[in-house]
Amino acid sequence: MTTQNAPASMYRATEGLGVWEHKGKVAAVGIGHPPTTRRWDGTAENTMGANSILALRRAIEDAGVNPADIDGLVLDPVTTTGAHWPEGQPIPMDVVNAYNTTDDSLDGIAKLSAEWILKNMPELTNVKFTMYGTGCMSHAIVVAAQAVGEGRTHTCLVLKSWHNLEGRYNQSGISAQDSVPGTFAMTPGRTLWGAPGSYGTALQFAEYCRKYGKSHDMMAPFMENSRRNGLLFPEGYWAQHRPEQLTPEDYLNSRWIAKPACLFDNDIPIMVSGAYLFTTAERAQDMKQKPVYILNHASSRGTPRSILPTLDEVEAETAATGRKIYEGAGITADDLSFENMYDGFSLFHQFHIEGLRYRGMQNGDALDFYQTDISIEGPNPILPSGGNIGSGRSRFWMHTDCIQQIQGRAGARAVIGVKPEIAVSGGPMPMGGNFTVWSATPD
Repeated sequence: MTTQNAPASMYRATEGLGVWEHKGKVAAVGIGHPPTTRRWDGTAENTMGANSILALRRAIEDAGVNPADIDGLVLDPVTTTGAHWPEGQPIPMDVVNAYNTTDDSLDGIAKLSAEWILKNMPELTNVKFTMYGTGCMSHAIVVAAQAVGEGRTHTCLVLKSWHNLEGRYNQSGISAQDSVPGTFAMTPGRTLWGAPGSYGTALQFAEYCRKYGKSHDMMAPFMENSRRNGLLFPEGYWAQHRPEQLTPEDYLNSRWIAKPACLFDNDIPIMVSGAYLFTTAERAQDMKQKPVYILNHASSRGTPRSILPTLDEVEAETAATGRKIYEGAGITADDLSFENMYDGFSLFHQFHIEGLRYRGMQNGDALDFYQTDISIEGPNPILPSGGNIGSGRSRFWMHTDCIQQIQGRAGARAVIGVKPEIAVSGGPMPMGGNFTVWSATPD
């Protein structure tokens, strides 16, 4: 079985498409996560592939599904957090051969194919549909939702995994070459002689502060709230390994990485996997967990006119994304119980939520909003998952949280100031991402 990238026709990337034709007909049921680690320890039992298998098996068990009933698999084959296998470094064949292999020795260690998963999960005997949604879980989710809606698969696993190797971030792969072609050399975080990955967002945030009269200090309540929520997320890195609250003083006194982006504005790369089980609304009724219905998915494909997006371009794109999200779901901003938009850099979260017009926000309002009650106990929760800032880089905590909140399984992290009925999550970037609307009911 050859696995292809999802075609453009599977994405809802333009305005004017109307309500999604599969609204409420696709549901998320099961969730699976393995333990997190900071980096791979070199052992066969802790590879990214091993994490992937554990995540998938936990999602299957959580949904209460017979593995033989699963007929679909959607995943992201790119698993690097920025750490590439060093050129010339021997591949540990004892680790490779601990699993059923493909023709790529790094499969299951530093990349991931559907073929590798199926070779190493013999219980998946009836998978007939596989597809790649490359980039992050937000991408894989919309591909899987559309695939179930179109009838390509009726019970589908969705997977995103990350590996993190020894060494400093983004200092291998193409960044380790003697020369780098074209504008790639000037792109954030891509080369040893280039700017840090967060500098593009930092420039947009600096312009945002100038335009609206705000300051970096105003981010402190958001950061404190995100870490607090993350520490209530038992699946996350900070809760498992470093249960330390981030105080405003810690945040404001941390060193600059790309001023005005400080150390804590950058998420921490980790080894982690996440898996979900999607199915039809009808089949979901007989499964173990409460179904969470997908009302819409929408995609942003904004293209900047130059190397980095300007603030004006970011604000225009996030506003368009917000309109697509609501149009396809047949809802308005007033219908949202809470938001779980991406935060992996913290300094662009406000672009996402202002584009949503969350709680009536307009451009320039979010940092003032952060000074109010944004907790899970209040009526206006901001990022109850804690996001990447609260639980480490995964790009999927926000999706897990939406599902858990609506299922009533968020535990100590449960939003209690508002009834969790409709939520939106997605990302990563304001100028390019994929977004999903989740609901307690199909309509």
